[in-house]
Amino acid sequence: MSTQLLSDKARARKNTWRRARQSWQLYLMLLVPIIFLAIFVYMPMAGVQIAFRQFNPVDGIWGSPWVGFQHFIAFFQSYQFWNVISNTLILHIAGLIVGFPLPIILAVMLSHIARRWFANGVQMITYAPYFISVVALVGIIFLAVDPSFGYVSKIWEFFGQQPPDFISDPAWFRPMYILSGVWQSTGFAAVIYLAALSGIDPNLHEAARVDGASMLRRIWHIDIPGIMPVISITLLLNLASILSVGYEKVLLFQRPSNYSVSEVIDTYVYKIGFTSQVPQYSYAAAVGVFQSVVGLILLITANWIVRRTSKGNEFF
Repeated sequence: MSTQLLSDKARARKNTWRRARQSWQLYLMLLVPIIFLAIFVYMPMAGVQIAFRQFNPVDGIWGSPWVGFQHFIAFFQSYQFWNVISNTLILHIAGLIVGFPLPIILAVMLSHIARRWFANGVQMITYAPYFISVVALVGIIFLAVDPSFGYVSKIWEFFGQQPPDFISDPAWFRPMYILSGVWQSTGFAAVIYLAALSGIDPNLHEAARVDGASMLRRIWHIDIPGIMPVISITLLLNLASILSVGYEKVLLFQRPSNYSVSEVIDTYVYKIGFTSQVPQYSYAAAVGVFQSVVGLILLITANWIVRRTSKGNEFF
């Protein structure tokens, strides 16, 4: 039995090498992204040790003294620790609660519209904001809420109310950040679910329609289960990046008056490592490593939960 098993394995390896030689052009094309990943993704990982050293540009990475977890401990004991952690979690979780279901709803609605020209038009309108740069997006929002000529402020005045200071008021930072992100990304995110919905067998809907099922019942019992693997993967990836909200848009929305709610991990790392009078490269790197490790732990945990709750939907 063991001899037969070894023979089968040797035959399988031989067949694999034969197919590889026959399709060498495809493997040659694959070589380019592999080299790219090796140079720009895996080789820079050696720089992670900056977080464990007292980095000095003159001495370089390898010549700087090793300090172990000193910078991590300093971050955990910093008065900014709980502030940046809580702000990051609130922004990401609130954005996930508000923005995650909307692309699913939009995709399901578009898939059930009978007039395709109307569905395509709505999809194009909702898809287009994704291609607006973050700087242009924030500029549009600032113009819209400008107290002098912004149309949002004019609506406030039309109802006899004094428009709030949307830009500087800390209470408005999170709603503006989250709603602008929803407006910009909902249409693009819906494309993924539309592709998943297109893979559902139309005969299922026909059979349900013959049985007298309403549209809502067909959505609940056919569409949602059909795209559940895609929903699980998307949710998994969002949970893995729970401590990463990016710094570009947050930095553009930031004002000294709203630092208490707008300072997140990404902007904190950016300021400590690049814009402070005395850049603390090692400290900023330690905060970044902490963020990445937490993301990795959350990714593995979420994947474990999905594997236990969804049979056959294993992503690793």
